[in-house]
Amino acid sequence: MSGMWYPEEAEVPYKVTPMGRVRVVLRVVPMLLVILVGLAVLLLLRLVERPLFGMDRPITPYITQFVCKSALFIMGLRLIVTGDRMKQKGAVVANHASWLDIFTLNAAKRIYFVAKSEVAGWPLIGWLARATGTVFIARRPQDAKIHLQIFEDRLKAGHKLLFFPEGTSTDGLRVIPFKSTLFQAFFVPELRDIMHIQPVTVKYTAPDGEEERFYGWWGDMELAPHLLKTLSVRRNGSVEVIYHPPVRVADFDGRKALAKYCEDVVCSGFEHGG
Repeated sequence: MSGMWYPEEAEVPYKVTPMGRVRVVLRVVPMLLVILVGLAVLLLLRLVERPLFGMDRPITPYITQFVCKSALFIMGLRLIVTGDRMKQKGAVVANHASWLDIFTLNAAKRIYFVAKSEVAGWPLIGWLARATGTVFIARRPQDAKIHLQIFEDRLKAGHKLLFFPEGTSTDGLRVIPFKSTLFQAFFVPELRDIMHIQPVTVKYTAPDGEEERFYGWWGDMELAPHLLKTLSVRRNGSVEVIYHPPVRVADFDGRKALAKYCEDVVCSGFEHGG
């Protein structure tokens, strides 16, 4: 996979203790139950929701939100939400630290992710993503026009798409430069004057005694070991989702200006605590 990010300091090895393995089992079983039951209910409701409402999903996003809130509760990861969630038609952009962002951001607000195509193949997370209307993209130049059309259709339908403009995940302690390519979808004539963008900062606080990058997931880290680490810790930390004021797309000259503005605002959440 291209576009990976690596910190200057290597990952600190983490050893799962025997008691930690017990905690993994005690958390995985109820998480699996909640996710699988939630998916089953969601898919059944879609059988009714799809013919009645088409692309609109007035009911099933609440199931997704419940499942993700429950998963965070089972993990013991405290969710703190700051700021007002956007009510206008538009999209959300956030920094990307971990696979945990999928649960965190879905729990905080009813949104639809835009994710790299690889996510579709992840166990459990991929199933949840596909069922909840995630837009999967392959980052190939020849697909750019197709993606723009998909984004336009979904945004016109009133879906709040969530983008990770960094293009990769980090250690959760910083924001790397936003790529402006995906912002072009907001500037099509049919959307430019009605679209708003809400920047969001996601900040993880490590469990007591663990390094501050504990929740970060970067480079070529494998999913399974990171998942085990997160589920094995005796007491998890917290995550704060900071919703910054939304801005009108029409107030910006182009995608690069909008991307830089959003990057600076998301960064400010780390510098000033929202």
